[in-house]
Amino acid sequence: MSTVVLTIAPTGPIATKRDNPHLPTQPNEIANAVAEAYERGAAVAHIHLRDQHDRPTADLTIARHTIDLIRDRCPILIQLSTGVGLSVPFEERAALVELRPQMATLNPCSMSFGADEFRNPPEKVARLAARMQDLGIKPELEIYDTGHLEECLRLRDKGLIAGTPQFSIVLGVRGGMAATPQNLITMVDRLPDDAIWQVIAIGRHNLELTAIGLALGGNARTGLEDTLHLGKGQLAPGNNPLVERTARLARDIGRRLASAAEAQLLLEV
Repeated sequence: MSTVVLTIAPTGPIATKRDNPHLPTQPNEIANAVAEAYERGAAVAHIHLRDQHDRPTADLTIARHTIDLIRDRCPILIQLSTGVGLSVPFEERAALVELRPQMATLNPCSMSFGADEFRNPPEKVARLAARMQDLGIKPELEIYDTGHLEECLRLRDKGLIAGTPQFSIVLGVRGGMAATPQNLITMVDRLPDDAIWQVIAIGRHNLELTAIGLALGGNARTGLEDTLHLGKGQLAPGNNPLVERTARLARDIGRRLASAAEAQLLLEV
């Protein structure tokens, strides 16, 4: 039976409590959601932060407090998002790695993102990759299009990404790849042979593409960052049902959920 690493993404940078009142936004809410996901099989927590007004933030005090609360509740692996939010300057986002989380995201390219821009200038991305390497932080490479993969491979060739590369294939963001099985299969076929990967499917295609990703041998991510609904017109009453559904899906196709300790070894954290 192959092992799968399940990541919980409880919050994200875009949705608000107006979109789903169960969305955790404050440190204690996020920590509680992560601990409950851990109890249901999640081994990694992908963390976005919000300020007291629920706006995306890279405030180090809020980040440190959130990390401490999570660590008090469970031994899940913590992955900070350096994407943070489209309105947050790159320098503030990059500073989050100074808290030395076990993992952090690395977004290799700028792109249109919905009606806005997601800015990741090449020279700043390279400096962030080097700093993460200095601090021993495992990068999770978020790729929204085929060219993003090529840029990650260039960073690896320059020695800025060491060890086994870990990719998240993001599908369904306006400005990136459409959420189709064909696009997922194309990206998986293009990955290096030694790559670790998961699919992040946004919105209504989340369940279908997560299932395909699991069947293809990838890891899985779930949570209210990726979909606010359990089904058409049915808001998810929190992160727990999404975690339980994904865990059940993995088990039903014969894949065993990795513990946090196993995930640490598998992901080379």
